[in-house]
Amino acid sequence: MMKTNKITQAIGALALVGIAMPAVATDQPGWYLGAGGGPARATIAKDEIIADLANSGFETSVFRFDDREFGYKIFAGYKFNQHFALEGGYFNLGEFNYTATTVPAGTKTGELDFRGWNLDLIGMYPLTERSSLFARIGAHNSKSTVDFVGTGAVNVFTPHYQKTSTHYKVGAGYQYQVNDSVALRFEVERYRMDDAVGNRGDIDLYSVNVLFRFGATSHAPAKQVPVVEEPATAAPAPAPVVVDQVRYCSELDIEFEIAKNDIQRVNREHMLVLATFLDKYPETRAVIEGHTDNVGNDADNLRLSQERAQSVVNYLTSEHDIDGDRLTAVGYGETRPVADNDTDAGKQANRRINAIIGCATDIEGLEPIPARITLAMELEFPTNGSTIDPKYHDQLGDVAEYLEAHPDLTVTLEGHTDNASPEMAQKISRERAQSVADYLVKHFTVDRSRLNVEGFGATRRNTYNVTASDRQDNRRVNIILGYPNK
Repeated sequence: MMKTNKITQAIGALALVGIAMPAVATDQPGWYLGAGGGPARATIAKDEIIADLANSGFETSVFRFDDREFGYKIFAGYKFNQHFALEGGYFNLGEFNYTATTVPAGTKTGELDFRGWNLDLIGMYPLTERSSLFARIGAHNSKSTVDFVGTGAVNVFTPHYQKTSTHYKVGAGYQYQVNDSVALRFEVERYRMDDAVGNRGDIDLYSVNVLFRFGATSHAPAKQVPVVEEPATAAPAPAPVVVDQVRYCSELDIEFEIAKNDIQRVNREHMLVLATFLDKYPETRAVIEGHTDNVGNDADNLRLSQERAQSVVNYLTSEHDIDGDRLTAVGYGETRPVADNDTDAGKQANRRINAIIGCATDIEGLEPIPARITLAMELEFPTNGSTIDPKYHDQLGDVAEYLEAHPDLTVTLEGHTDNASPEMAQKISRERAQSVADYLVKHFTVDRSRLNVEGFGATRRNTYNVTASDRQDNRRVNIILGYPNK
């Protein structure tokens, strides 16, 4: 019992330390510490023990054994990347015993203690951004201690044996990343062992482990800043230098939802500025670059990024009459991230479009139509619920006041939900949008004809529904203010 309490305290201490430390990027190389424990089960060489007693003239009438114990381990490792790590540590798998009752009358009791050090290579297969399967193979250097006690007719001439040996070990399990610093592991391991008296067997350990990762630094690629080429200053001349050409490179800040390539209302406003520039400078060309996060395989991400870039090209040609010959769509897949793919915010930032515009002369006179105001206030809901939380009353009041001040505006209420069945998700999401519309009409007398209600089910998730917080983020209503065409 004392051993169990100690390892439980160690796991708890590691978890508390992990929560207190700042988060780091989990895809970076780095060191980690861990501890864990659980039931261990040994192979007792029953047949060999009975045979040894028979060779000494004893018949075994009853054979009892205890092949289960509590084992624990403490370990440290180095993670090279998201697929491989090297790990070593100390383990104690406990004490196992047996008692053989003999004829002539007597007993023989044996007790095995097994502990040692191990070094393993670990291979990991990510399932989501937080979870992965893993397998390990390695070696352990262990000490086996066996004590014998005889009673009655059974005499034990050598009561104590001890042996140190090296054998292999294997294991497999599941790991879940609680946050950037702390992870939980559930695994099973098999240790090959020598029991110090010539018998070999296996001990299996089923454990729950806490890992604390430290010492890594997140290095998200720096975002490129548009560069303006300064004109060279001529040798001493009183007259000002004429600007011959200025390079204008623009990043079009359009982020996409998971696995989607369609353009949201809030991003159409951003593209209006790009279209204005292209209209003013008809000699310019633009390369529209599509990018994705790292979820999914390379081929699918490359295809999706190309589709995203092409959707922007299609929108510019169809909605703003930009000549398609001036636009080139290029997909880069997941190869050019600008943020950490191990966080939801990082993945969202990497699902983006960049617009790189060629050289243009005289941009000083450019006055693009500014991006118009778009309200994207998000209201969260309980699971399968559509009731408006009173805490949103004042915010919805601000929306109503804004609508009253701008009578030419209309509003689209977009309802969303997390992972329900398609039919249920569509129903719940529309009910949520409708409840917001009803609230605005009932409490603030907004004209219902100005409110459009749409339900999108679970098709436009902000996150991957991994945690309760992720699912809460997806249960929402977005309020989009629409402007009349001018």
